[in-house]
Amino acid sequence: MASPTDSVVRPDIERLAAFLHDAETGVYEVDKITDDQPDLSLEQAYAIQNAILARKLGAGGRLAGRKMGLTSPAKMQQMGVEVPIHGFLMAEGCVADGGATPVADLIHPKVEAEIAMITARNLKGPGCTAAEAMAAVGHVSASIEVIDSRYRNFRFDLVSVIADNTSAARYVIGADAVSPDGLDLRTTGVVLEKNGEVLATGAGAAVLGHPAASLAALANLLADQGQVLPAGTLVMTGAVTEAYAVAAGDHVRVTVQGVGSASIRFI
Repeated sequence: MASPTDSVVRPDIERLAAFLHDAETGVYEVDKITDDQPDLSLEQAYAIQNAILARKLGAGGRLAGRKMGLTSPAKMQQMGVEVPIHGFLMAEGCVADGGATPVADLIHPKVEAEIAMITARNLKGPGCTAAEAMAAVGHVSASIEVIDSRYRNFRFDLVSVIADNTSAARYVIGADAVSPDGLDLRTTGVVLEKNGEVLATGAGAAVLGHPAASLAALANLLADQGQVLPAGTLVMTGAVTEAYAVAAGDHVRVTVQGVGSASIRFI
């Protein structure tokens, strides 16, 4: 498919949002938007992301939560950033624990193991700390994120991936939701399996040192946009493991020590 054209001094946020939204719904890959718009800013990238959200809501979709990206120190260094990035989760992207999703609806899906949190009270930045964020957590669950960049060969830069809603596509939240009381999520072990084979293991510390630090970072990032993280919000805190490609016939399971598991089948 063609890349966006008609370069302008002031980027056309709605046009670029339509370009990426159409690629997602049409299930085809495109060139990264900064190939033609190299001067796009982070602020403009989030404006494109928000315009995509508005399109989905306007079509009857429902916002279900938030997700964090670039929460690994190695990934942050690779992308040249000091803070992570964030995106949104739609209810329509949720796959029931143990359920199936067709690969024909995705471009080049990959899976990541994550720890999901549900907030029990509002979190507001700036200045939100990991301790404050942890105190606001009501429940914790094992989760799987299915990422699916709309960019050809998963090739993107920071601005492009933010605009593309941080490659969000599908996600699974484990059926077990447990209280965080007594859990040390920093040392909690996480295992990612595909077809019964262990692909990767890790611990909560892989996510900014502690998943609650990711939650706090989200509250602070939303504050930059004048938003508060409301009580009852589902937050995917970021990848504990590397992302692994999946295909039809694959069965993926993530187990979080002391929390539970989540699984998904690809058909």
